Amino acid sequence: MSATIHPSAVVEDGAQIGDGAKIGPFCHVGPQAVIGEGCELLSHVVVAGMTAIGPRTRIYPFASLGHPPQDLKYRGEASTLSVGSDCLIREGVTMNPGTAGGGLSTTVGNACAFLANSHVGHDCHVGDNVVFSNNVMLAGHCTVGNYAILGGGAAVIQFARVGAHAFVGGLSGLENDCIPYGMVLGNRAYLSGLNIIGLQRRGFSREDIHALRRAYRLLFAPEGTLMERVEDVAAEFDTHKGVQEILDFIREGGKRSICTPRDTPAAG
Repeated sequence: MSATIHPSAVVEDGAQIGDGAKIGPFCHVGPQAVIGEGCELLSHVVVAGMTAIGPRTRIYPFASLGHPPQDLKYRGEASTLSVGSDCLIREGVTMNPGTAGGGLSTTVGNACAFLANSHVGHDCHVGDNVVFSNNVMLAGHCTVGNYAILGGGAAVIQFARVGAHAFVGGLSGLENDCIPYGMVLGNRAYLSGLNIIGLQRRGFSREDIHALRRAYRLLFAPEGTLMERVEDVAAEFDTHKGVQEILDFIREGGKRSICTPRDTPAAG
């Protein structure tokens, strides 16, 4: 089935439009853009630069994807933005490509939902099945794991990491890394526990949740340093995939500290 392009839309020469795609009124698709099969750009959508949109992704009015990154160090280097399949991108969403300082690419996985006016900064890497509620702000060089949810108005500082299955509460200001399965709240955000409701909704067993809760309590106990506690938990939960995922995240480290509970020292 051939693509449908509204007469008022501008699709520049060189753009690749997949079968069954729909380009609505007053959209602008740049010459290096790739629009996948079955995508729909409802109206007033701009896809610029070296941007690829995966199949069946649906994009609402006034979204701006692929314009130059909001980085004052950017000097026009060729860089890419890649968005996966089956995503929902609502009104006013912005996503920027990468920069020379961050690998020249920004990537978004499959089946993600970006609600109105949310932003994905340059050089970010967002996993699959991620939800950004309205007005979420993701600064440059961040990573967000699979199934993470960021509540409305949440702001994530550059270079921060949000682990898989984590929850960032609405209006939170996250300036440290959030562990997988963790829940962070507040300004500045602190680790308030595990994302138990999210785990239950995704079908995690009671045994798995119990193990994660026990590992969490041990990891953030007051005794010793964080890295000492990591090794203790690793020995006790050596066969538990979820716990090992948290430990790997902590060991891997990054440019930010690990977000901890209130009144728990960020030792180690």
